[in-house]
Amino acid sequence: MIHHLSIAARDPKHSAEVLAEIMGGKVVPFPPNPGSFFALQLDDHGSGVEVYPAGTELQPAGEEGGSFVRKPREGRGFGATHFALSVATDASKVKQIAKRAGWHCVTCNRGPFHVIEVWVENDTMVEVLPPDFAAEYLAWTRPDTVVTRMGSAPTSGPRQARARSA
Repeated sequence: MIHHLSIAARDPKHSAEVLAEIMGGKVVPFPPNPGSFFALQLDDHGSGVEVYPAGTELQPAGEEGGSFVRKPREGRGFGATHFALSVATDASKVKQIAKRAGWHCVTCNRGPFHVIEVWVENDTMVEVLPPDFAAEYLAWTRPDTVVTRMGSAPTSGPRQARARSA
């Protein structure tokens, strides 16, 4: 289980506030990295998303643990990092929150399950799983069948075709 993860944003406070609202949680400052905020889901698993200022890098630093280094950048841009986030919030409210934030948001059919792609600051994808979508995802990723299912998943389709042509 992943309990928390971190992403970068141009406006970390606003991004954390929107994510916390989608999760039905709260946002608090993240003191170890000034200017960062922690969107807490307030569930029994300690789930949350740390949102750092754009340009933040984690670098190894010995026994005290990774250190935060800022390398200011112009803008952000797309990357490969994304995550799936189960929430108690229903799909229509997720879309309403994302729209109010000005973030791209679309419901997608991944075949065996659905997700709502919410693009934080229109750069970083979060696959939001309202309760009914989470049930589909969990049914498909059951420990006794997921390895076989992943091995036989189709490799064709518009998403993969774009990847091959890039």
